Amino acid sequence: MARDFYEVLGLSRDADGSQIQRAYRKLARALHPDVNKDPGAEERFKELSEAYDVLSDPDQRKRYDAFGEDFRRVGPDLDPDVYRRSRGYAGAGARTGGWGGGDPSGGGFRYSGSGGDVDLEDLLGGIFGGRANGRGGRGPVAGSDHEIEVEVTVEDAYNGSERTLSISGPDGPRTIDVNIPAGVVDGQRIRLRGQGGQGSSGGAAGDLYLIVRIAAHPRYRLEGRDLHVLLPLASWEAALGSSVGIDTPGGPATVKVPAGTSSHRRLRLKGRGLPNKRGKPGDLYAEAQIKVATSPSAEERELFEQLGKVSAFDPRSSR
Repeated sequence: MARDFYEVLGLSRDADGSQIQRAYRKLARALHPDVNKDPGAEERFKELSEAYDVLSDPDQRKRYDAFGEDFRRVGPDLDPDVYRRSRGYAGAGARTGGWGGGDPSGGGFRYSGSGGDVDLEDLLGGIFGGRANGRGGRGPVAGSDHEIEVEVTVEDAYNGSERTLSISGPDGPRTIDVNIPAGVVDGQRIRLRGQGGQGSSGGAAGDLYLIVRIAAHPRYRLEGRDLHVLLPLASWEAALGSSVGIDTPGGPATVKVPAGTSSHRRLRLKGRGLPNKRGKPGDLYAEAQIKVATSPSAEERELFEQLGKVSAFDPRSSR
């Protein structure tokens, strides 16, 4: 019997969605095969991913709570109380009645309890999508959904990219080619239909979910779809105003620097952040960073000295 999904995540059955997510993230970091080289880590990670996929989905969790490990096999209209009686339990109370032997008339097995007689063969036919038989036959079982994290650069997130991923499975490793669409954000889930766990008895394969993680960048900082970048300026560019070229993930752009710009002022380039196929793109914010020469020439020093004599500007004044 498979381990209880709540046990896999180390949670009680009344855990809420945020507790489920925190528990998964903590365990996933410790068990991911790229990090944990223990021989059993990969299987435990698969078990963890399946538990999270089910319990983080309200509909699947409701069915799991009602039907346990059979939640994928039972029909959508089956009453949980009828199902429990078929397993030998009378609802949430004590076990009553008992399983009868074979019916000499060929009617199969019957369960007699406080709720009346239940024809086991008919009942199991409804559960498993076909007539039950002595060998425990059952209908198709869908494969489980899986998820893996994929790290991309800021440039890949902006322009989109193609990846070849190596996926481990019960039949050994396999590779799949995937497209990372332009405009993905950190934490976004990309669904690949039919690329998850294989079904059994003719059941459909599960899905594979790619969890996008955008790697730290030496130049750009991301906040959602907005890009932030430092804009170095000479003192005269900031004082007099200028137009300054800047590199962005989408190509070169020009920033108009107003006269009197001080360090840390943010200059916005509308729509030059990460694209968004379903709505408004992000913006790019260039933060002014005024720099001075560390070794000025004699002429530059003389000009600065002249400026110091004639200027009434006091950078330490509150006005």
